[in-house]
Amino acid sequence: MTVILLASACAVLWSGAPRAAHRLRSVGGRHTRSTARVATLRWIVVPIGICGALLVGGIAAAVAAGIVAGVYGWRAHRRRAAERADVRRDDLLTALSLMIAELSVGAPPAHACAAAAAEMAAMDSVTEQQDSVSSALSVLAGRAELGGGVLIDLTATRSADDSWQRIATAWQTSESHGLPLADLLGSVRSDLLARRAFVERTRAGMAGPRATATVLAGLPLLGIALGQATGARPLSTLLGGGLGGILLVVGTALVASGLLWADRIAAKVVAP
Repeated sequence: MTVILLASACAVLWSGAPRAAHRLRSVGGRHTRSTARVATLRWIVVPIGICGALLVGGIAAAVAAGIVAGVYGWRAHRRRAAERADVRRDDLLTALSLMIAELSVGAPPAHACAAAAAEMAAMDSVTEQQDSVSSALSVLAGRAELGGGVLIDLTATRSADDSWQRIATAWQTSESHGLPLADLLGSVRSDLLARRAFVERTRAGMAGPRATATVLAGLPLLGIALGQATGARPLSTLLGGGLGGILLVVGTALVASGLLWADRIAAKVVAP
């Protein structure tokens, strides 16, 4: 039971904020200092938990605790990456709205891009200035003012993705054929909104299967608890080394593989 509690504590400390927490960043900020402290605490508590499992249950318990911490750490990393992608997408939608508003009143494209970059920079924290929408827009505005290639610039940035490719193509099409850039950017923004709606609907639909996978992964813990309550003493077998230790490692690895496989399937479905 001590190993289970240590592994659960590691998982809780490693898990990130809810997915919707980034929507409050414009009200309360991003809290980068507290995030850094939590990350430092995770890297301190996880080794301590694994060492405690080693002292309590031997090598098998330490390996099982390491597998649990690694899986939850990987899932937390994937969740934070998805949250950062959502933030960049929402920031890009806001930047496109600002650029369209500037272009609709007759501002040149470079000036509209610079104004949007300035507005977005005011919402970015110091640690997120690099690889952000505001930094990419600033570089884009500077190159546009100097007559540089917009398409080449965007494909070279770290933030380059399909959305930036569409923006670059719209900008180049506007310059080559004289089409209104505001209308082209409006089409890009509509496409982004449709993609966001698809991702949100798919995530909502996958909430049930994700919850089922998590519940199924926790059923072995429930079985161990019931066995311990009835006097079967499964923990003594699992933590006693020998065949019990092998079963503990193999069972933990199978549960972790199931979670990772379920996450992989869900990620393929959610991808727009």
